[in-house]
Amino acid sequence: MADPARRRTSYAEYLAQEEAALDKHEWLEGEIRAMTGGKPVHALLGARVVATLSAAVGPRGCDVYTSDLRVCIPATGLATHPDVTVICGPFQGHPEDPDAATNPVLLVEVLSPSTELLWDRHGKLLRYQQLDSLRTYLLVNTRQQLLEWYSRGEDGGWVYRAAGPGQLARLDEGVEVDVDALYATTSVPAGPVPPLFVREEEQLGYAD
Repeated sequence: MADPARRRTSYAEYLAQEEAALDKHEWLEGEIRAMTGGKPVHALLGARVVATLSAAVGPRGCDVYTSDLRVCIPATGLATHPDVTVICGPFQGHPEDPDAATNPVLLVEVLSPSTELLWDRHGKLLRYQQLDSLRTYLLVNTRQQLLEWYSRGEDGGWVYRAAGPGQLARLDEGVEVDVDALYATTSVPAGPVPPLFVREEEQLGYAD
């Protein structure tokens, strides 16, 4: 959460700074926060996810974007740069920021140790789920060969799933990510799958 002692900036001020900055920043409840660059494995996994998803959803008329794209969730006071964004159908921008997407169907974050626990798994998860268009949120682990994702169910709740070595992450009908292929040639260890991830799915208490 934003520190109340810090100066709040408007979204317009944030956009002006983004326009002039060399690095990416995210805007959270009036606070501008620098987004640090990833390690080589982070960049490689992100690029492979882009390639995999492009092959799967491109024929459906969907577009896959890199982290250069900004995504805005107006209801939560967050504008950020997911590692990968998938949009199906016309691009819908924010009223104050036509270049920021508001209608992703799939968002991907390649995890970094500094942001994984509190931000990617919790802070962003809860905020991303407020997007009516979002169907899937995928987390790509960099400490072990593990993909985790949250899918919106027909009842509006969210279902958790995970896939490890030798498995396919089935994100949607016809959209699959081969864990072995994704992590091939990387130094990310296979390791034993923690007990938490042995279950195929777990119903979580998140709802719209």
